Amino acid sequence: MNFQLKGRFIFFATGNIHKFNEARKVLAEYKVAVGMLRAKALEIQSDSLEEIVKTSVVDAFKRCNLPLIAEDAGLFVDSLNGFPGPYAAYAYKTIGNKGLLKLMENTKKRKAKFRSVIAYYSAELKSPICFKGEVLGEIMGEERREKRESGFGFDPVFKPVKSNKTFAEMTTVEKNRYSHRARALRKFVEWYKKSS
Repeated sequence: MNFQLKGRFIFFATGNIHKFNEARKVLAEYKVAVGMLRAKALEIQSDSLEEIVKTSVVDAFKRCNLPLIAEDAGLFVDSLNGFPGPYAAYAYKTIGNKGLLKLMENTKKRKAKFRSVIAYYSAELKSPICFKGEVLGEIMGEERREKRESGFGFDPVFKPVKSNKTFAEMTTVEKNRYSHRARALRKFVEWYKKSS
């Protein structure tokens, strides 16, 4: 099945430069260039990352009529019944890392997972195609970062399994070895290269 994806260039609809830089490095491994498209896409409230990102990518596509990807991610903390989940960005803006650590102050069970969903959409598709990535880890007892400005969101408190560093203590290349976003992006780009 050929969706007429010409060339090796894709647009990423995001306003988050950190997400874009992570994506750029992953896609470069596959010799696919990516452009950042700052289309203010509709972001619905939903318990489903997939539903959120499908709505966003279709809305962004309607604004620019270019083949593109969008991404949504969530942090799911076991002892908080999956909170903040798909509401991670809002929770971060509202309570931040310190607020999350406060919620978990007396909690010994600190398992958590980051999940990412990448949605691709173009004129040739009836509906977006989604690619998922997940990384298991734990919430640390304190923020840990390499430099004051390194990492974003909950990166300074999340340490993936099989690593002794939080995401915020890693370089982008190191983070991409573990991250939920990189895993979803690799699934997307492998499909994209076969389909083009």
